[in-house]
Amino acid sequence: MQANTAYVAAPIAVSGDQRRRAIIATVIGNGLEWFDFTVYSFFAVIIAKQFFPTGSELTSLLLAVATFGVGFFMRPVGGIVLGIYADRVGRKAALSMTILLMAAGTTLIGLAPTYAQVGILGPCIIVVARLLQGFSAGGEMGSATAFLTEYAPAKERAYYSSWIQASIGLAVLLGAAVGTFVTSSLDAQSLASWGWRLPFLLGIVIGPVGYYIRHHLDETPAFQDSAQKTNSPLKEVFRQFPRETAASFSMVILWTVCTYVLLFYMPTYSIKVLKQPQSTGFIAGMVGGLCIMIAAPIVGRIADRIGRRILLSGSALLILLLAYPMFAYINAAPGLSSLLLFQLVFGVLIAIYTAPILAAFSELFPAKVLSTGLSVAYNFAVTIFGGFASFFITWLISATGNTMAPAFYVMIAAAISLIGTRFVRDPQYLQQR
Repeated sequence: MQANTAYVAAPIAVSGDQRRRAIIATVIGNGLEWFDFTVYSFFAVIIAKQFFPTGSELTSLLLAVATFGVGFFMRPVGGIVLGIYADRVGRKAALSMTILLMAAGTTLIGLAPTYAQVGILGPCIIVVARLLQGFSAGGEMGSATAFLTEYAPAKERAYYSSWIQASIGLAVLLGAAVGTFVTSSLDAQSLASWGWRLPFLLGIVIGPVGYYIRHHLDETPAFQDSAQKTNSPLKEVFRQFPRETAASFSMVILWTVCTYVLLFYMPTYSIKVLKQPQSTGFIAGMVGGLCIMIAAPIVGRIADRIGRRILLSGSALLILLLAYPMFAYINAAPGLSSLLLFQLVFGVLIAIYTAPILAAFSELFPAKVLSTGLSVAYNFAVTIFGGFASFFITWLISATGNTMAPAFYVMIAAAISLIGTRFVRDPQYLQQR
């Protein structure tokens, strides 16, 4: 089965300068959002000791990664509320709001008193901050995708939307770089007492900067077209586009598992399972982020020439086939070199899978429900399969003693998403070649 004919908006006159500013603003803003949201996972081991001192190192870590997952409960809520807001009020307004909410949550984490200082109030503040971050992140992807694809020329949608994934690579790179700097520059006592807070306190700067950039953008021409608006975008998504929503949901599964297992969880895995220094996991994470940041726009260009489906299906198949041997390799030969190769291989494969995916989604939904439709499919998949991935994998490794648990999780996700890629239909100009 295939999805309905791809939706490609009629060309609207937009200057090259407007398009460049749209890309720059989206990359910077989305990158800052993802840096804020994911830096928690990089410092989960330290946060576990500061806010969840249970007397058991495993239990503390499980509570810390579970709190990371708590933020995902709010993502579907944020995705629906902010997705509807973006489809009704505008992409610019939604994007400006998301970055302020994210910065507020990140600042809360950076300033939160520890359990030793205020007891249970400390972890409660962390939970509230994660809920706030989750609500913000829920609205970011749909709004950012709608914003960039509506500015893009019809034949360059994959290239333009690939910059969103490049900005996530930038966020991983920055988060890992900050982690490397902090863990390498400070002694254990300084790192535990105050050093871990430094990345979160950047949120104080990130909020105003990101808001200023986004607030001074022009609204997309497609949204300004009154014919592209609807009063009930959520009802229309479920009533008219159930198959498109299901297809998007299935394809997001691999995207979110790759992001939260192969990128964000790996520093914790390298410390707890591979018994490597903290800096080793961060350095390897920098390579993964750099690969995605560089490769995503290149793959986006290729997707505009050869189509989305072949890249989505091919990369999903390769991830399915390589997950087990690559995890076996880093377990057999743990160290910086093996982790670097691991992140290099999966960094490229993740870029191949994710660079064209947002263009494919944007061609499944018309502009009037694009932000809502994508937000619903994306955030429910992320919540179910990504948010608690770290928790389940950590628990499975402990309960079974099998350090290959992440590989099986990735393989299941790849198999499901591989089926979902068959719903993708490339735009008409590619089908006619």
